[in-house]
Amino acid sequence: MEGPSPENMKMPERPLFLCVLANTETAYIEGLSAAGKTAKLTDYTPPGDAEVLETGMVVDIPILPMTPPYDTPTPALITRVALDLTGVKHMLVNAGLKILPAKIVPLIDISGSPGKDIREPIAVPDAQGIFERGFKLGRELKDKYDFVMIGESIPAGTTTANAVLAALGYNGNVSSSASTNPLELKKQVVSEALDSSGIKPGDLRNNPMEAIRCVGDPMMAAVAGIAVGLEDIPVILAGGTQMATVFGVIKHLGHKTDNITIVTTCYVMNDTSAHFTQLAEELGAKAYATDPGFGQSRLQGLRQYEAGFVKEGVGAGGAIYLTQMFGIPVERLRTEIEILCEKLSKYGDIDRVK
Repeated sequence: MEGPSPENMKMPERPLFLCVLANTETAYIEGLSAAGKTAKLTDYTPPGDAEVLETGMVVDIPILPMTPPYDTPTPALITRVALDLTGVKHMLVNAGLKILPAKIVPLIDISGSPGKDIREPIAVPDAQGIFERGFKLGRELKDKYDFVMIGESIPAGTTTANAVLAALGYNGNVSSSASTNPLELKKQVVSEALDSSGIKPGDLRNNPMEAIRCVGDPMMAAVAGIAVGLEDIPVILAGGTQMATVFGVIKHLGHKTDNITIVTTCYVMNDTSAHFTQLAEELGAKAYATDPGFGQSRLQGLRQYEAGFVKEGVGAGGAIYLTQMFGIPVERLRTEIEILCEKLSKYGDIDRVK
């Protein structure tokens, strides 16, 4: 069902944007994730996103998170500008990073470890512990804020989401940061992941944390825990099929979900290679899509979003939603994103990677 439009959302007095960062070695499979120039360089994507979100530029991370072949910029740009324009506070959560961002970037560490390749029998050994520590954080936040939006940054997260959905019994394609969704490769990886863990589709419908432990990633466990810990306050899961999967985990854990809305970009909602709308309907989730109008941008890198590159990430769809809640025109948002994009293009030389 369609979620509430931003114009119809009650304006919060104490809103918070929270971004959960993690890695999974599933991203090392060549051709799976476009969230980095090479598979190994995806380790730099979440900390790079964190630096952009916090400072407006890369600091210690030697490359700007880009999607080849046109260097389409990280959606962290969108989120950074949206948070600047709205003045909404933000928080960054380390749920299992391979590489940390610069020390000037404050992180809440919930003691998670990077996820393993989901083709191994156990992908997230401490999934339950990460969930519980996320839950504790959510409980702490619910008394300080009256509206929480949660985004994520984890390369290959759509593939791990596909595997968890399969373990829960949902059959459908997930989106991709690439313009051409590598569906056959994803299906092969998911099939091998389920086999290695001795799981058949639907086997873990009543045990979603085991699904994450076997074939998921640390981000899912953390976001699910935080959202459950927030209890009754309005929660926006800012993302596409990955956040729909987290919604499914929360639902199958038996927790209430009527305070949760999934908000993504129109680029995910309109992705014909994925089934986001169908998945949201099957889950009984409220979902809404935002449009930054990048097709009208003067920058090719941003126009590539319209061509199917990147699509979503770092809570971008939700961040656009925030600006609409605050009555900020999309033209102003797009102009400010273009300015920051040009500024950032001077940083992040790939030759600095040792």
